[in-house]
Amino acid sequence: MASDNLITEGKTALEEVAPDLLCLRTLFVNVLFVGTPGSRQWILVDTGMPGFARDIIQIAEERFDGPPLAIVLTHGHFDHVGNVIELEQHWGTPVFAHTLELPYLTGLSDYPPADPTVGGGLLARTSFIFPNEAIHLDDRVDALPSDHRVPYAPDWRWIATPGHSPGHISLYREKDGALIAGDAFITVQQESLWHVIFQDKELHGPPMYFTTDWDAAKNSVQTLADLKPELAITGHGHMMASTELRGQLDRLARDFDRLALPRQGKYV
Repeated sequence: MASDNLITEGKTALEEVAPDLLCLRTLFVNVLFVGTPGSRQWILVDTGMPGFARDIIQIAEERFDGPPLAIVLTHGHFDHVGNVIELEQHWGTPVFAHTLELPYLTGLSDYPPADPTVGGGLLARTSFIFPNEAIHLDDRVDALPSDHRVPYAPDWRWIATPGHSPGHISLYREKDGALIAGDAFITVQQESLWHVIFQDKELHGPPMYFTTDWDAAKNSVQTLADLKPELAITGHGHMMASTELRGQLDRLARDFDRLALPRQGKYV
């Protein structure tokens, strides 16, 4: 596809996870195009770091026959909603998120500030500069259906996976065991700039510097491990599949306190 030029720029990368799942990395955050190429029925999951709206629009125009029917947000942290206002304005597409995330998407509440004391590397130490302010989608964002349907994606259901944020969700497709985990767990050590640059693949808990409820985060990892997913696309890092995924996810759920919980921090 013509978007190969985006890959060579070094700020984005594309990963074809499945015939109907395309992952775009914006700096260090993933955006998911969910739908069959050439179709008019597709959704966008998360919108990545600010400044990548043009890339997302270009890929969408090359891959699909029309704009997405919905933008679904796993949560509202700055690195997952960086282009949502621009994309919503360009496409006129409805935006959906968990009801507990709506205050952070409509200007009512700011997230707690990042915690640079959790350790783990340079990104964690400099996380105090990461934005935590609410964005202002106002009436352009709606709550996801309470019956766990994902609008315009009938094969998928959303699962509440709080901890990293109060209304964090993941998406699951039972027929093939595909999981879009958001930041409930990730496949790169997000606190370390070295690991982020080289995208070393290893399953980890949620990014420590923005996670505020560790008991809920632990329960969410167990919830996802119980699904025994066949493949997972996370908010940060490469996709992971099969026995590698299930083995590492079971291990994380079983030994969460040792593997994921910071030894220090104001939210621990």
